[in-house]
Amino acid sequence: MNTPVVDLAKTMHSIIQRIATGPELSKDISLEEARLGMRAILENAVDPVQAGIFFIALRMKRESNDEFKGILDAILEATQRVTAEVDEVVDIADPYDGYNRCLPAAPFLGPLLAELGVPAVCHGLEAVGPKYGITARHVLRAAGVNVDLSPTDAAARLSNPELGWTYVDQAQFCPALHDMIPLRTKMIKRQAVTTVETQAKPIQGRNKTHLVGGYVHKPYPPVYAMLARHAGFDSALIIRGVEGGVIPSLRQAGKATRYDNHGEEYEIDLDPASIGIEQTARAVPLPDDLPKTERADEVAIAVDVAATARAAATAGLAALNGEKGASYDSLLLGASLILHHVGRAPSLHAAADLVRAALDSGRAASRVK
Repeated sequence: MNTPVVDLAKTMHSIIQRIATGPELSKDISLEEARLGMRAILENAVDPVQAGIFFIALRMKRESNDEFKGILDAILEATQRVTAEVDEVVDIADPYDGYNRCLPAAPFLGPLLAELGVPAVCHGLEAVGPKYGITARHVLRAAGVNVDLSPTDAAARLSNPELGWTYVDQAQFCPALHDMIPLRTKMIKRQAVTTVETQAKPIQGRNKTHLVGGYVHKPYPPVYAMLARHAGFDSALIIRGVEGGVIPSLRQAGKATRYDNHGEEYEIDLDPASIGIEQTARAVPLPDDLPKTERADEVAIAVDVAATARAAATAGLAALNGEKGASYDSLLLGASLILHHVGRAPSLHAAADLVRAALDSGRAASRVK
């Protein structure tokens, strides 16, 4: 039976008529309509003005769960997804817009988890709003990692027991979505893509794939959990992290939301002090001697991207070599949470013992190639 041809331009016209009629009259659209609308944008089947109206109108009326899921479905359909030759994969979904208040340590969770026998993938892109901050791509490139692997090559790297982790860029696994960055820049404000793009699941395990993501604002954990289940993640750990990342504050108790085996999510408490972390800083502080840059933006804090990425790479590699400090503690806390979540340790304390031993051995540093 032939699949009926959909007129994407006509569909978008109908969608905009309903979602952009003001705060009281705007209507939700179905999951399928949201999928078709996003597909029309990814395939350049509609004018960029209409694409911008689609996202802003959804944002103004507030996106429904079905709308989020439909947009995610279109992204999943456009993504080149590869199954790695490993049973389980941890998918580290740090914020794509990066960091600008601290040095990110999360890019080095991959080699640390790999040293602990847990294959891990992180993904991202060069720069996107609203922060235009320091991304995993920047930091790993500064550390000498190839950040332009195809999904197939990235999966092979992840499957290599001598490495066991990888980075894969959105430009490689979903070029059509990456090509939307100029449009997103012109829209200025956060839109639905910002919420769903980290769920693209470019590399998965043969048996299980676990999502690890971060958030700042309290309404997001149920949304992220819903999207993770929809994308097919077997489990999810959604951490209230510094700058929305996957590593919590080092100096105070925090929260995370998790689910396992596609089940319902629930909240858990986190306390860095319970595993011996005593820090006065929330995260790895920015060095005082970083060069300053100018940026005409009221949201993004100006940091020199290249210099900050180099500083983060230096600090992360030192931590993987066992050097104590905020980067070491960040990796200890993040990796312990993940190790316990995926069932490789019976408690957070037991996980921390394993992570400390791996950091102190310095062996994980050899995986950064």
